[in-house]
Amino acid sequence: MTMKNRSDRFNIQEGFEISVQVPQLHAEPLLQAIYPLYSLRYGDYDRVSFQSEIGIQRFRSLPGGRIAATENVVEVPCVELSFFIHDQDCAREVVQALYVKHPYEEPVILIRPALRSLNRAGMDEDNPNKFWNRPPEDWVPEVHRVEAPELKP
Repeated sequence: MTMKNRSDRFNIQEGFEISVQVPQLHAEPLLQAIYPLYSLRYGDYDRVSFQSEIGIQRFRSLPGGRIAATENVVEVPCVELSFFIHDQDCAREVVQALYVKHPYEEPVILIRPALRSLNRAGMDEDNPNKFWNRPPEDWVPEVHRVEAPELKP
């Protein structure tokens, strides 16, 4: 559902931010499991997600689970993937796919109601702050590097 515009530059859309903690080697397979269900579209882009640097996930296994209970907290190096889904039914399907593909018995998956902004096309073509109107920076993918036009003072 799109909320009433409060700006001529962007629209606001309601949905869900989903984040999942996972050992780094399993991050890409999780994303590959999502794409057939939901393209992670964000305006004129798809497969839009974020992956954190490696951090430490801590837990202690309790009796009754598939793996042995642990007396002490264990630590596992993990990354966090996060992405936005605007439809509740799609969110449910994506979380189901995460459970199937995730290596843990009880994956840490957080689902938060969220708002996102979506650019209104054509609003920033001449904006001097946009990467296409500036000399290419290191982070700009090679396929998107163009010589910046002469900027008017």
